[in-house]
Amino acid sequence: MTISWIQASILGIFASLSSMPGMAGSTIGNYTLGRPLVGGLVCGLVLGDLKTGIAAGVAMQLVYIALVTPGGTVSADLRAVSYIGIPLAMVAIHSQGLAATSTNAADLAKSMGTLVGTVGTVGTVLFYGTATMNLVWQHIGWRAVEKGDFKKLYAVDWGYPWISHFIFSFIPTLLMTHFGSSAVTALKTALPMDGIPMKTLFTVGALLPCVGIAILLKQIVDSPLDFIPFFVGFTFAASLHLNLVSVTVVSLIFAMIFYKLDMAISTNRQAVPSGTTSTIDDDEEDEDI
Repeated sequence: MTISWIQASILGIFASLSSMPGMAGSTIGNYTLGRPLVGGLVCGLVLGDLKTGIAAGVAMQLVYIALVTPGGTVSADLRAVSYIGIPLAMVAIHSQGLAATSTNAADLAKSMGTLVGTVGTVGTVLFYGTATMNLVWQHIGWRAVEKGDFKKLYAVDWGYPWISHFIFSFIPTLLMTHFGSSAVTALKTALPMDGIPMKTLFTVGALLPCVGIAILLKQIVDSPLDFIPFFVGFTFAASLHLNLVSVTVVSLIFAMIFYKLDMAISTNRQAVPSGTTSTIDDDEEDEDI
């Protein structure tokens, strides 16, 4: 599998669009196009292998499922993960002759995505490079404001930043996906499937989703009881062999039950006149509901 200049150019355009956090609010840009789940679909369509693209995107999404950038601090850049990591992972999967939905293919995809997206690698270099160059346009905008040339702000807001995205998104994606595909294919002979390097990649890739799940738990778990609904899904998947769609449907049922209970409790408390205390204990109130 190879990536042509035209395909690499299209991937570069999507990488540029996904590097914009607030494009059309949060409908387009980093919060949608930049997610590996969506990037896998785009890469699959561009490279002509939808199944492998989606499978690689789903595998990488687990690692970055709870990624946030508080205060501009970034531990990984999803633009590189989605539009450099996923295409190269697809090439690697094809070159190794792996099935798109196999465990080894998913582990290899996660390793490839992490290599280009995490701290100290391509992803963060592109992120901070774009942010640093955008500071130049901000200084131009402040000078325009001081001079009263407010029309120039249109160019500062809508025109000049495209230069940053072209330099730090389009060009790196274009070059790395086109030339990188040849390098990844060449690794087939240098790194055989039964060798230690490939086995190491598979092992590391299998462990990476733990990082994403741990970050997600850190954000949503406030008490030990919050672990119970979380582990219910794993129990269903392990004991009943349910797929993600089935587990999602079951989780929606539990979500609706919790929502109805919370609304009923809230309505009951609001019905108590102000200045009086309810004689019903909270535990008894929950039991009545």
